[in-house]
Amino acid sequence: MAAPKKINLALQGGGAHGAFTWGVLDWFLEDSRFEIDAITGTSAGAMNAVVLASGMEAGGEDGARESLESFWGEVSREAQLSPIQRSPLDMFLGTWSLDHSPSYLFFDVVSRFASPYEFNPLNVNPLRDVVAKTVDFGKVHQCSRIKLFIAATNVFTGKIRVFREKEVTLDAVMASACLPQLFQAVEIDGEPYWDGGYMGNPPLYPLFYETETPDVVLIQINPTERREVPKTAREIVNRLNEITFNSTLLRELRAIDFVTRLIEDGQLSSEDYMKVHMHRISAGELKPLQASSKMNAEWSFLTHLRDLGRDTAKAWLDRHFDDIGKRSTLDLRSEFS
Repeated sequence: MAAPKKINLALQGGGAHGAFTWGVLDWFLEDSRFEIDAITGTSAGAMNAVVLASGMEAGGEDGARESLESFWGEVSREAQLSPIQRSPLDMFLGTWSLDHSPSYLFFDVVSRFASPYEFNPLNVNPLRDVVAKTVDFGKVHQCSRIKLFIAATNVFTGKIRVFREKEVTLDAVMASACLPQLFQAVEIDGEPYWDGGYMGNPPLYPLFYETETPDVVLIQINPTERREVPKTAREIVNRLNEITFNSTLLRELRAIDFVTRLIEDGQLSSEDYMKVHMHRISAGELKPLQASSKMNAEWSFLTHLRDLGRDTAKAWLDRHFDDIGKRSTLDLRSEFS
């Protein structure tokens, strides 16, 4: 039997849409042909990463799969207590969005005129309790099989901070997922942090400098391109968020392409610089979903996204398994043309 292929994983954030990533991870963990060397993640991607690492240390690949299911199950159970639910009209229309939910619309308006320091002075965040309940950070720190890189944005400096291994704490994960319109900044070592997506969604550079594995599988759940002009206020805000949260990723991909060209042209030594094989599993089927569905944590929706992630990962591997370890399957040059 051939030795497992080593891969690095790069996990984007995207609220409840992170359940798609859960599905992709579930398939990779089920497939014995792979060994995960490192994971870089932001926001929901960071949560998937630490849940996987905790479960991996406790019980190997099966333990990681069980931990991921437990985490998303807790997310769904906690969401049942939230006043923000799908409206009867959304259910009748068969959509997963919250666009007609009175509580969601009210919260959406309030968050545009009041800060979380005003409408949530006690800084209540149920998701923090979910992460604390389902992740054993002691096991995360002990997990030697997988290197972890979790990104957050320093509010003071505007720079990215990447938390590694034993730096990955509950606060670090919550900082990585701290949207400033919804939550108060998370303070770590006297410095305030917001969502890592502003400066890296997710950051790729730690994978090149701190691992020797050239294959990076990006699990992208935020679409880079849309072929329609947003016209409503909500559509404009949502598209701006997508552009913002993809901008640093695109810059890193451009840098990878630039270095790859220099290596191929013989201007850089492949002994001094790693030639990265970039791959992407994208959630194209999520593109029609409204942005409000990122706050929909109904179990039926989460498992729908999980199954979609599993199916997408299987189809991608059927096409590209032989390419891993040999070449990129993501055409970076076409990304920028």
